[in-house]
Amino acid sequence: MATIVLAGGGTAGHIEPALAVARIWKLAHPHDDIIFLGTKNGLENTLIPASGFTLTLIPKVAISRRPSLSWTKIPIDLVNSVKASYVILKSADLLIGFGGYVSAPAYLAARLAGVPTLVHEANAKPGWANRLGALMTPYLAVANPVDSKEFTDALITGIPLRSDVAISLVESSEDWSAARVSAKQALGFDTKAPLILVMGGSQGSVAINSIINESLTALLSKNISILHSVGRLNALPPTQGTYRPVAYVDDMAQAYLASDLIIARSGAVTCSEFGALGRYALFVPLAIGNGEQLLNARTLVESGRAQVIAQSDFSAEYLISSIDELLLRSRQAPVAGDMKDLEAGEKIVALGEFAMGAQ
Repeated sequence: MATIVLAGGGTAGHIEPALAVARIWKLAHPHDDIIFLGTKNGLENTLIPASGFTLTLIPKVAISRRPSLSWTKIPIDLVNSVKASYVILKSADLLIGFGGYVSAPAYLAARLAGVPTLVHEANAKPGWANRLGALMTPYLAVANPVDSKEFTDALITGIPLRSDVAISLVESSEDWSAARVSAKQALGFDTKAPLILVMGGSQGSVAINSIINESLTALLSKNISILHSVGRLNALPPTQGTYRPVAYVDDMAQAYLASDLIIARSGAVTCSEFGALGRYALFVPLAIGNGEQLLNARTLVESGRAQVIAQSDFSAEYLISSIDELLLRSRQAPVAGDMKDLEAGEKIVALGEFAMGAQ
């Protein structure tokens, strides 16, 4: 029996791939112990226990994007976080890291403990934590080829899909057109009217929400249905006609399948899940960060299944004037989804098994 530690918290973009790998590992090795590392404020506190896995919290190493006095605390916070991670990892057999604040101290602790480490990078531009981890292990995996010297020889695995998305991908492949109509019916929308899915990431987006609100009357006048995930932290607007706002979409697989157009941020997981099940997307990359969201959508744009607009250019005027063209492009896009990420989790598990066996 082995102990596998997974590090990847904060946002759903780090957590969902880790959960997908954990489920696949547990199926292959039912007697192994699986432990997640996280911090007290991340989404992992909800998602991981709900999935039946053990979550152990470590101190967060908070690093502001701009220089500030808080940077003077980084060394002390990092030492404390590495110590807490070491307590868990000293008896572990493998660490699998997916990036985010929780991963960096875990990588350092695993190195001190002599525990083999696997790093998976989902974004087209690696973050600082995974770049650090990549210096400590030869066992690297990426969703797509990345322009980073640390990941030059990484195994291209894709992004592990959530079980509901993976199941829908397999089932829909028998008849994509029928699957899309069925999904729209299941969600309670008119199958003859175009459906737009709007979402701003796991926390929602105030900027996207406000533009949808400003555009709503004009969009509804065109007999368009809208499913709007406003985010759990944002106020829920009233339902109007064929406009249905929700705090969070519980059945994302059905929502991806049913939608003719998706308006969303271009996080790595969103791009992967849309690529598997979606039809056409308008991506509005998050303006902060290291620019990875713009790059994440690149392959979907090149394949004619998406276009990208900067946050500064995305306005109610733009959306109202462009919606007919966007829906036309949706009708011209391939009906079928993409199977390329279907076995990503299995590939990462296989690499992890190899890393353990090489010790």
